[in-house]
Amino acid sequence: MAEHWKGAPVAQALTERLIVKANQLKVQGIVPTLAIVRVGERPEDLSYERGALKRCEKVGIRVKQFTLTKEASHGDLMEVIQQINVDREIHGCLLFRPLPAHMDEDAICAALDPAKDVDGITAGSLASVFTGSGAGYPPCTAQACMEILEHYGCDLTGKRAVVVGRSLVVGRPLAMLLLRKNATVTVCHTRTADLPAECRRAEVLIAAAGVANMIGRDHLTPGQLVLDVGINVDQDGNLVGDVDFTAADEIAGAVTPVPGGVGAVTTSVLAAHVLQAAEQIG
Repeated sequence: MAEHWKGAPVAQALTERLIVKANQLKVQGIVPTLAIVRVGERPEDLSYERGALKRCEKVGIRVKQFTLTKEASHGDLMEVIQQINVDREIHGCLLFRPLPAHMDEDAICAALDPAKDVDGITAGSLASVFTGSGAGYPPCTAQACMEILEHYGCDLTGKRAVVVGRSLVVGRPLAMLLLRKNATVTVCHTRTADLPAECRRAEVLIAAAGVANMIGRDHLTPGQLVLDVGINVDQDGNLVGDVDFTAADEIAGAVTPVPGGVGAVTTSVLAAHVLQAAEQIG
């Protein structure tokens, strides 16, 4: 049976460190503050917002919520973003996406100050991920994967890492973060020729394609470290990842569960980015 790399211990350890940092900032007269911007009431947004609020409360981060109806105009949202950009008391912004179809999501993301982009949605943030310098922060989910690997003592130097998924939310930025830790990285996707063979070569396999149970027995080899980023609902209404957990549990050396794995760490990473931004912005 594989080790179960749960996210809760990672989140707890990170939160404890963040509480100390938040208190240090408050001694300096800085109250770390996050703006949460939500358009409409998508259930997944509401769920993540509740988790973010709880994590921020634990750490000691103030939250300002900006909620618009799904009928709000593109201009209405743009005004909120500009308000956040100029407010010196707001250090970070979490904008829920996707936005309604009548809004220009690319323009909205581009309007956000990269220095306050704590979830890696601006071009400036992505540029900093790829270059290692500049304003902005990695997407929280990609960074959460790195936090899990570090917490459980995985030295990535020289290891073969395969990332299944090429989105700008997880796959591509995660590949860059893995490279920074000296892993040898292959990025695959749903159209990769002989995907099972590519996955079997990995010492660290990270599934982030958004397809339920697509990583099965023929993708796995004994001893692999498997991180499952997927959040899917199967035909029975159950929450499942991109990895067949039963197969991974029998074959892999370690595997993150869904739920309770990578997703459990993301709000802690969000809080960490807010504190970093507060240190920079002051």
